[in-house]
Amino acid sequence: MNSREKLVKPSEKEEQILNIFWSAGPLFVKEVQERLPDPKPHINTVATMVRSLETKGYLDHESFGGAFRYHATVSEDDYKSESFSELVGKYFKDSYRLAVSNLVRTEKLSAEDLKEILKDLENLKS
Repeated sequence: MNSREKLVKPSEKEEQILNIFWSAGPLFVKEVQERLPDPKPHINTVATMVRSLETKGYLDHESFGGAFRYHATVSEDDYKSESFSELVGKYFKDSYRLAVSNLVRTEKLSAEDLKEILKDLENLKS
């Protein structure tokens, strides 16, 4: 997502479908439907959501005869990173320090967690 213009956020249901592509790889619409939890939406509903994700730039397709096999064009890591950046921008004035401070203050992040993060940072430097 880095070099592209900002993509329109998927709906919650579309994000569920994206997760299926990220875990299973390229799929036909019927295969996506089979992986959705019960009660499964109608195949036409799934096809509409898949096409919407393609229009938004998250999926692309290859043609196999008359059928399309879709695949993700945005990696899960890129998607999560962009989503996190938006969250930090919206709620923490683009300050990751404020975001981490909030996690510490609300006891979502422990001293042990911070030590591990610092160790990760040291490893990145070397």
